Amino acid sequence: MLELATEQGKPLTEMDLADSPLAIRGLTVSYGEKPAVFSVDMTVQPGSMTAIIGPNGAGKSTLLKAALGVIKPLSGQVQVFGRPLDEQRAQIAYVPQRASVDWEFPTRVIDVVVMGLYRDVGLMGRLRKQHISRAQACLARVGMEDFADRQIGQLSGGQQQRVFLARALAQNAAIYLLDEPFAGVDAATEKAIISVLQSLRAEGKTVVAVHHDLATVAEYFDNVFLINTRKIAEGTVADAFTAETLQATYGGRLATAQVDQLALALG
Repeated sequence: MLELATEQGKPLTEMDLADSPLAIRGLTVSYGEKPAVFSVDMTVQPGSMTAIIGPNGAGKSTLLKAALGVIKPLSGQVQVFGRPLDEQRAQIAYVPQRASVDWEFPTRVIDVVVMGLYRDVGLMGRLRKQHISRAQACLARVGMEDFADRQIGQLSGGQQQRVFLARALAQNAAIYLLDEPFAGVDAATEKAIISVLQSLRAEGKTVVAVHHDLATVAEYFDNVFLINTRKIAEGTVADAFTAETLQATYGGRLATAQVDQLALALG
């Protein structure tokens, strides 16, 4: 049986890769001459919530976009449930950074959510009653059912983020990839989003999110992936989210006192 070694030397078999919702091997992405992500391996556990953590410019969003095929890597492979990404795109739903979206585009909230149904409807397909009902149910799940006919640009930042999560829910995917889902949102929205993500996990779905708030990692996530261009550590929060790995990831950008405080909070 084929074995692939991780950076820690633990072998990964073909069975491990087939079971993983998302497995990345040797991924390198470069902008110009400087690599943004260098030779990264990542193995996401099924039915879990994983936080991708690292300083600004560490390659977190780049890793996510390369895993989606939005950015073409220089080298490396991405497998989804043991098969090439191109064969499994229907299994993945993506919520981009809110700052990367043109919110001035004139469209209604319900129309944004319906975009998540394009695989069922088709590019030129006709929307049917069941499609609208499904979109409305997704809006209700994120607490936005009363805003269906509102222009997306008229919403607050937190409301817009909920709508994009509803669009992802409409895809009924097995894997949900989110880029900074809690950035710039109010406390109520953060609570609503994490509740939905945890319910997805309870349904057996897999969630991977770029996350910036170290104080909520242990509360929100099962696993962590720490990166600073290279992979620093990967594993459960208990094993991999430590003062040592945080210091290795952030270096001088994270105060030693803050690292120690987080480590004490983790027990």
